[in-house]
Parts: sequence; structure tokens; C-alpha cells
Amino acid sequence: MFRNFHFVGLFLLLLVTACQTKTNSTEKLTINDIPLLLDRHPSIQNGEEWDKIQSYYGRSRQEILDNPKAMEPRLNLAYVFINEARITGEHGHYYPAALKMLNGILEHQTLVKDMRFRALAAKAGVQLSLHDFQNALQTGTQAVALNPYNAQIYGALVDANVELGHYDEAVRMADKMVSIRPDLRSYSRVSYLREIYGDVSGSIDAMRMAVEAGVPGQEQSCWSRLTLGHLLEQYRSADEAEKEYQEILVERPDYPFALAALAGLKMKKNANEEAMSLLNKAASIIPEVSFYEQIAELQKKKGDLEAYHKTMETVFAMFKDDEKNGHNMDLEYAKIYTDLQPDYSKALAYAKKELQKRPDNIDVNRRLAIVYSKMGKKSAAEPFFDKASRTHSQHPELLELKQLLASR
Repeated sequence: MFRNFHFVGLFLLLLVTACQTKTNSTEKLTINDIPLLLDRHPSIQNGEEWDKIQSYYGRSRQEILDNPKAMEPRLNLAYVFINEARITGEHGHYYPAALKMLNGILEHQTLVKDMRFRALAAKAGVQLSLHDFQNALQTGTQAVALNPYNAQIYGALVDANVELGHYDEAVRMADKMVSIRPDLRSYSRVSYLREIYGDVSGSIDAMRMAVEAGVPGQEQSCWSRLTLGHLLEQYRSADEAEKEYQEILVERPDYPFALAALAGLKMKKNANEEAMSLLNKAASIIPEVSFYEQIAELQKKKGDLEAYHKTMETVFAMFKDDEKNGHNMDLEYAKIYTDLQPDYSKALAYAKKELQKRPDNIDVNRRLAIVYSKMGKKSAAEPFFDKASRTHSQHPELLELKQLLASR
């Protein structure tokens, strides 16, 4: 599954000082032309962090109004919007806002090379977040042609190639990235690639390096620790995973993804009331659809079908909103219709749509194998299982699927 590593640490670019780039544009902008910065929930304002973001946004917006020809403040706002999408979960507002700023920059033909590179690199990250992987690869390729010595753009190329199933190329891009800058972002990608190739211990080791390379309490550091926890939970030990999730909450209190991760552990222990409390708290902080999926799963488990159906209405409404704002949700629909609200015909249709876009991706092929298996169509599942297994991934779903197919 795509881990959203492409914009881990993009906020750090807000601190980079660069020369302001001007064009011959004569466009006039008003305050209504600049997307709004939405208020954060108090639980994720994190003290001075939110004050600094608001100040940075206000200053950059004013610079644009004072000089519509200035490109640097537009790029700075795009970085703010990308960062806020991640932290607040308001993807439907912030990703289109970021693209508006970035496309407004890139439409100018007289940009200096560095500004065009940075705008393309940021755009590739947004396209990845929207699951527009083929265009992200094209955008990233344009960017690397302008600057082949920047680690960030190789990260975007790793992500795009992974999602398109070009794993050998992803490894090559990761090697370049690490050689330029061994840091949280590059170690995270090494971890993911090792997991894909079945090296679970190496994946965990690399993610520990990512955590150690980060600044405690920063969102990207907490995300890396969260991913480490998921690896431990999936492959090694729930107790070890819980320690990582709890550590996140020490460093960044009320971090909603850590709350939801702890809720998942509670659900496995049938501590359903504690799990629901954690999930409700997480969902009250940011509108993250996966939290509502967990809530629906728990309601279904408890037999509260009225509440379950109401929550599923919310989930599908959130899916539709994401689609309206340019987010490809086909694989997410396939998962929903396989696991949470079984309708294997619909799951198959969505999975096939995604396969047309990403025929070589092991996650897409694994999903098709799972759907066919649940439909009792072993012969149809096997070729997709074979393709999903070609990297020797040790993913639990893949191992379970192997046993299911062998038993029939």
C-alpha cells in the first residue's frame, strides 16, 4: 500500500531560503483568488507550530497580493497546503489548493530552472497523494532532468515506480536518493522496498534508522515511527508495536493516527469500548476516512448494524468527495467491497479498473487474487497470486492467500 512517503518532510522545504523568481506576468490577484488556510483542531495545533504556520501563510499571501509576479510566495503556499493536507486530513481542500498554486507557477514560460524544478517536484508529490501515479512519474521525470542532484525528487520517483510496479527501477532511484542524502525520507523508502522484496528484518532496521534520523515530535518523525509500529504489528509483535504508538503520543500528544493504531490493537484484543473511544477521538480531530472504516468495522463486529450502515454512508460520502477533488479511489473501493461491505462483483470491477492503470503492481494483483478466491474461483485467482508473489513479499495477506489456494 502506498505509504504517502512522497511528502514526508516536504514541510522542511519551507525553511529553505531561495531567490524570488519573477515573470513578465501582468495578472492581477485578489484575496479571493488565494485558497484559505483552514483552522486546525486544537489537538493538532501543537503549540507554536500552528502560530508559525499561520504567520507564514499570511506573510506569503500578502507578498502575492503586493506583487503578483512573484513566484516564490506561491510555491511557499503550495508547501503550506501540502503540509496541512497531511496534518489535518483536509485533502479535498488542500490538494486542489496546492495544485492551483503550482500550476499557476508552471504556466509561466520564463521561470528560472530552479523554480521550475521545485514546482515540478512539489506537483509530483501532490499527484502521488491523489494516486495519479503515471502523471506523477512523468512530472518527476521532468523535474529530475532539471536537477539530477536533489534527493527529494528521487523519492518521488521511487514512490511512482513502486506504485506502477516498476520495482527494479524503484530500487535504482532509492540508491540514488540515499547516496545524495541519507535521511528520514530515504531510509523510509529503503524500508518499504525491503518489505516489498521480503526482507522484513531489513525493512524494520531501515525504518528504525528513519525514526532515529528524524526530529522528535515533528509530524514526519511521528509518521515514520507509526510506520515502524505497523511493521512490528504486522510481522513481529503487537507489544513492540504498542510501545512505538505510545511513544508517538508522548512526543506529539493526540496524534490521531497513533490513536487509531492503538484502537486497532484494542480491537484485536476484543477491548471494543476502549477501541471505540480512541477511534472517536481520532475522528474528531481530523476527517480521515480510514478512521471511519475502523469505526464501521467495530460497529459491525458488535452487531450494531444501524450505526454501521450510518457510518458506511459517511465513508462512501468521503470517497465521493475525494473523487470529486481528483483522487483515484478504485483500489480503496475494491478493498471496501471485499472486506467491510462484501460485494465481490463490485470489488472485482473496481480492482480490474485499477489493474488497467497499474498491471504490474503487486498490491493490485494481490487484491484481484483475494477477490477471486473469495468468489471460489481458484483458477482465476492463481495468475494474479503468482504476479503478486514475484517479489517474494511476506505480506500476511499473501501468505494466507497461498494457503487458501493450496487447500482448494
